[in-house]
Amino acid sequence: MFLRLFDFNQKVNYKNEILAGLTVAMTMIPESLSFAILAGFSPLTGLYAAFIMGFVTAIFGGRPGMVSGGAGATVVVLIALMQSHGMEYVFAAVALAGVLQLLVGVFRLGKFIRLVPQPVMYGFVNGLAVIIFLAQLEQFKIGAGEESAWLGGTELYIMLGLVLLTIAIVWLLPKLTKAVPASLVAIIVVYLLVLGLQIDTKTVKDIASISGGFPPFHIPAVPINLETLKIIFPYSLVMAGVGLIETLLTLNVVDEIVGNRGKGNKESVAQGTANVLNGFFSGMGGCAMIAQTFVNLSAGSRARLSGIIASLTILVVVLFGAPVIERVPMAALVGVMMMVAIGTFEWVSLRIVNKMPKSDILIGVLVAIITVVLHNLALAVLVGVIIAALIFAWESAKRIRARKYVDEQGVKHYELYGPLFFGSTMAFMEKFDISNDPKEVIIDFRESRVADMSGINALNKLTEKYKLAGKTLHLKHLSEDCRMLLKNAADVIEVNILEDPTYRVPSDQF
Repeated sequence: MFLRLFDFNQKVNYKNEILAGLTVAMTMIPESLSFAILAGFSPLTGLYAAFIMGFVTAIFGGRPGMVSGGAGATVVVLIALMQSHGMEYVFAAVALAGVLQLLVGVFRLGKFIRLVPQPVMYGFVNGLAVIIFLAQLEQFKIGAGEESAWLGGTELYIMLGLVLLTIAIVWLLPKLTKAVPASLVAIIVVYLLVLGLQIDTKTVKDIASISGGFPPFHIPAVPINLETLKIIFPYSLVMAGVGLIETLLTLNVVDEIVGNRGKGNKESVAQGTANVLNGFFSGMGGCAMIAQTFVNLSAGSRARLSGIIASLTILVVVLFGAPVIERVPMAALVGVMMMVAIGTFEWVSLRIVNKMPKSDILIGVLVAIITVVLHNLALAVLVGVIIAALIFAWESAKRIRARKYVDEQGVKHYELYGPLFFGSTMAFMEKFDISNDPKEVIIDFRESRVADMSGINALNKLTEKYKLAGKTLHLKHLSEDCRMLLKNAADVIEVNILEDPTYRVPSDQF
């Protein structure tokens, strides 16, 4: 079946799915509220985004078990737009970002996330784990912004005690039984303890009121013209990029945990659809939430049902259950999220650090630092990928080699090994002894290929040098795509290509 929710080929543990969904909802509500308030939005825009993102992606997304909501990574991008133009422009930007994400999915561009190397993944996940942990420390403060101050005295000790109790339950309960999610049990136990003993401690209500109605349909009140597009497009583009990067990297992490592959393009379409709806139903937009996803997976969820339950629970809370949920102690949610941060961190990356190349260690650490310091996941991943690509290019450039010999006809052969591209052109030129070579020279590309215009330019310079020396240069065993590159550069280079039998370059198409 399309949803696979009631597909009996997929084994679904309904008890685990329902309990996991309730746990996810409890942890998502305060986080969505916090991000909305941080950005200067109405608190309800955060909860509406959590409901819309969670519901749409749970049903139509490409990765069962992954949770989406009003994530801080995308919201932070919109703060400047909110301050300069107001909420209506934010809704318009969110809708446009959704359209861009839809296009990525429709044109099947999600596959490019495979270009992200493992060290970047380690840095991304470890950086997020640190962010999740540090974000919980904010709950040990009173007030917001510059007026905030750390808790002290009895308030601090109560908060610490309840957090430690929550952590102890989450850590110890799975050793006794896995029948129910430890996170949900911890939240309920601390909630009842605070309620029964009338303990005065920080609750969800201290962040914001969460009572409201169904997400209202609302067309963003902005002029529909080119000027508006110029204002919102840069924000939409960055939000769409940040959202997809975090979503698809989270999908990859879940793939490794679950042991099967999700569908990145399908997830991109679902994320885009959800953000378009956010723009028209007063939501602040969002993407996949790695912390809530780990809560979901650790609670035993592997299907779509938990995400649907979580999103519907958030809606029910907004409509009817606010008085109850507003009394949930923040200490319980802080303890759960701290354990999530500990579980999210790739501890294996520390154990194998002495076995990793120094370049990989540098990339992982740099990505983690950028993630933590700037909270800019897209920039962190982009920097990591660029550095990894440059290191790969440098290493590949050093691998170009040439086997040289003269045949019985007196023709000098250079059998190349390794790609000829911008990084290897200098080493390539150093292989040839033009002054001492015979009248006829053949370069054999059986184990090599011309990869770019820098390679074409290197061949052009080599040809000119042989021509000035009164010698002829032939290229041999060029693959079809290399010949096309040379043909396109006919105005730049003039060489004799020896015709060979046609052969095909290995391809992943079939």
